[in-house]
Amino acid sequence: MIENIIGPTIRKISKHVLIILFSLLFTLTYGQPGKIMDKPKVDERIEILSIVFRLAGNREYSSEVFKTYTDRIAAHYSLYKDHELIKFIKQIKQESGIGYDAVMSMAIHLDDELNLKLEYIDGSLDKRWSKENAIKFSNLLKQFYRISHSKKFFQQNKNTYREVEKRFLPIYQSIDLSWYSRFYGKEPTEKFLIVNGLGNGGSNFGVAMNIPKGKKELYAIMGTWSVDSMGIPSFSKQDYVPTLLHEFNHSFVNYLLDKDPSAFTNSGEKLFNILKEKMERQAYGSWETMLNEALVRAAVIKYMNDHHFKTEEIQQEVNEQFERGFLWIEALVSELEKFDNQRDKYPTLESYMPNIAKAYHSYAIDIQSFIDIYEAKKPKIVSFEELQNGQENVSNTLKQLKINFDRPLLGKGRSFNGISKESFPIIKKHTYSSDKKSVTIYWDLEEKRSYEIIFTGKSFRTMEGIPMSDYLLRFSTN
Repeated sequence: MIENIIGPTIRKISKHVLIILFSLLFTLTYGQPGKIMDKPKVDERIEILSIVFRLAGNREYSSEVFKTYTDRIAAHYSLYKDHELIKFIKQIKQESGIGYDAVMSMAIHLDDELNLKLEYIDGSLDKRWSKENAIKFSNLLKQFYRISHSKKFFQQNKNTYREVEKRFLPIYQSIDLSWYSRFYGKEPTEKFLIVNGLGNGGSNFGVAMNIPKGKKELYAIMGTWSVDSMGIPSFSKQDYVPTLLHEFNHSFVNYLLDKDPSAFTNSGEKLFNILKEKMERQAYGSWETMLNEALVRAAVIKYMNDHHFKTEEIQQEVNEQFERGFLWIEALVSELEKFDNQRDKYPTLESYMPNIAKAYHSYAIDIQSFIDIYEAKKPKIVSFEELQNGQENVSNTLKQLKINFDRPLLGKGRSFNGISKESFPIIKKHTYSSDKKSVTIYWDLEEKRSYEIIFTGKSFRTMEGIPMSDYLLRFSTN
């Protein structure tokens, strides 16, 4: 799963995918495209769940990137924020941790009339939902839908939904789904569905429903984190294709660890204990989730290698994983290459999992070395020319600050912000030196004022794309 969070930082992915004729691909590999993966669509079940959890204050469903649409939500639903359903959502969020992908799991286990598909929920609905809470939620949701005139809301936004589906179509047409069966060594027995979540911002979710005696349905619920100059969602391949690849990889990866977690327990726990804070900020609350995410992300890079992405695009993806804390990602990708070079011996990734367990034993032993190597690659501030960190007698007539780094930066973009409006100086502009090892900020300061500036890795990165760690500068004027 992804919290793209996971935060806005997650949306730094940048790469291109080889475009393959989608209909030909599936005719040759699986038959007709619709039998494996339907065209992307907006699903009212996803939208209504996103809306009610927005009303309940869940941050992951509170994006305003697509402001035209979220303003319509606010205007239509503000009268209903104290409905019994919203109160119940707040309760189960507190008691059972209902949020993130648990919300989308519930959405796909409802029929078009918002009735709970009781025959499907056992072993399929996210385990954070008790059967009692799931039934109560469904009943309250149906009541809320009627009282809030949601049918009218969705009808009014029908043209918006069709436009979003149309704009996302090129992403759908870019996916080489045949790679999954070739790489993982298993034919897909699942039905793939892509859903656009219009109010989800940078939050993307991969959820599934097991259908008794039928195909398992796998959903890639894609957020909407970019809009054009008219405020309408825009979907660039370099941003959305890797995320879609990521979500589909989960369906091939997650069960592998579930089958025999014991071989990974010691190494997984050790790695998670060291990286716990960083992982929990991304909603990865266990070592199992962390290891699943690592394998999914390594598989995305493997896909990029196999489809001949540019070297700098692959490196950017690797850097993204370093930044997220998956410091062994290059070693894990190498392990996947080893697997792919021995397919006569290991026909499926599942058959190779004991080797990956052994690799993780070494990752856990070497984790401090991974950390040290990555930290050494980061750019660092070595000096400020006009003041010192913590200085208390800075002249308010000082008009600029020159920041010197230990190595050249990319040399574009702003990468500093404040803790509060009151403690952040008035910034006029900033420039890079010709060698890109220095940045000069031009500002206005006030007398007898305490200032705080955080320099971040958003744009202050090495030429290879490695970001600096956050650096807090504090000073006060006389």
